[in-house]
Amino acid sequence: MTNCCTKKECLTCDAVPAAIGPYSVAVSTGSLIFISGQLPLDKETGTLVEGGIQAQTRQALKNMKAILESAGSGMQNVVKTTVFLMDMGQFAEMNAVYAEFFSGDFPARSAIQVAGLPKGAIVEIEAIAMVPRDHEDGQDCCKDK
Repeated sequence: MTNCCTKKECLTCDAVPAAIGPYSVAVSTGSLIFISGQLPLDKETGTLVEGGIQAQTRQALKNMKAILESAGSGMQNVVKTTVFLMDMGQFAEMNAVYAEFFSGDFPARSAIQVAGLPKGAIVEIEAIAMVPRDHEDGQDCCKDK
């Protein structure tokens, strides 16, 4: 018998661009959701947003927020992010926008400079978040007994 803590569910979200390769936009298991790296792609055009690091960071985080909300979670439930930057010299500008999306109990975070990102993006952000789960029997299957 499989319970909610051992089931893997691949998620989709109509509010964000589809995955650009053989991967899921997000995967949930138990009370966690793992969000694939979000590029700063506009859903309507499928292209990178213009405007530099701040505009691209904002779009990547908007995409992340949409995925979380479609999965029944939110930015307040993010426990870990990884930010991939083409230029660590843009860290402060990225960080200013990042702070617009997180407040109070901030998630753990890593920031890494990389040699390249898909589609020529200058930032990509992935996350792990908690997802509240309701159970049909009212029991918390993930709770230690």
